[in-house]
Amino acid sequence: MTTQDAAQDPKRAGRIVVGMDGSPASAAALDWAAGMAGSTGATVEVIATWEWPSGYGAAVMIPSDYDPAADAGRLVREAIQSARQHHPDVEFVPLVMEGHPSTVLVDASRGAGLLALGSRGHGELGGLLLGSVTEYCSARAHCPVLVVRDGPGG
Repeated sequence: MTTQDAAQDPKRAGRIVVGMDGSPASAAALDWAAGMAGSTGATVEVIATWEWPSGYGAAVMIPSDYDPAADAGRLVREAIQSARQHHPDVEFVPLVMEGHPSTVLVDASRGAGLLALGSRGHGELGGLLLGSVTEYCSARAHCPVLVVRDGPGG
């Protein structure tokens, strides 16, 4: 399923989209979104993206068993499994898509009620800053964007 298919599906009018990268902040965003979905009856789409690594003019050595799509799928399944422990009545839709997370998530935000993302902080000062994907999505999403920090005050 593509993000365009998901955005145009009339059965998913109450969609909350969550960007999942495996970070504690993205897990906190998923937990928050699942709590909101439990209150509103919305469906939670959990999206992980992947891209083939590329080098700038240099050959990139990729192991023969490297499968970024499978790794992203595993990440989404594990995140949903964890979220279901606290939110068993919520409908989760796992989505794994090839592409850069910024553009995939903005596309997925079409027709959604909310896009929930984790912030990406490094240290005390960095914790106040947004990651590049979060900043891009916050400026371009087609719906409201919630940025969730992990940890105290998040």
